[in-house]
Amino acid sequence: MNVLVDTTIWSVVLRRSPANLGVSDLAIRSAWQNLVTGGQILLLGIIRQEILSGVADPKVFIKLRNALNAFPDETILTIDHIRAAEMYNLCRAKGVQGSTVDMLICAVAERSSAPIFTTDMDFRAYAKQIPVKILEYR
Repeated sequence: MNVLVDTTIWSVVLRRSPANLGVSDLAIRSAWQNLVTGGQILLLGIIRQEILSGVADPKVFIKLRNALNAFPDETILTIDHIRAAEMYNLCRAKGVQGSTVDMLICAVAERSSAPIFTTDMDFRAYAKQIPVKILEYR
């Protein structure tokens, strides 16, 4: 089973010092390492961009960029953009506001039959309205 790994998870495993991780973060790191070992990670280019955005130190940017090079981008298709718009409209009709990027993540996850690995609670709200699954890691 492939898993679409969201920005919040990458931030924990690549941008935070292991010495500063709490119990929850250590569980995230362990689950992520298992996915890496199993070759199960899906990465989207837009998530790669989010991870790298705001990194002011060029050396840190290069280190992050190089770490991410091990993970090829999942191809985003035109049908994913259309489905993301449908998902956005479905959520909005139910009073759940989502971003276009989040809906694109949901659309690709649905097409790929991949749960989303995230700590972003917005995705839990989306999952109540649209057919996406959230990876439980605890």
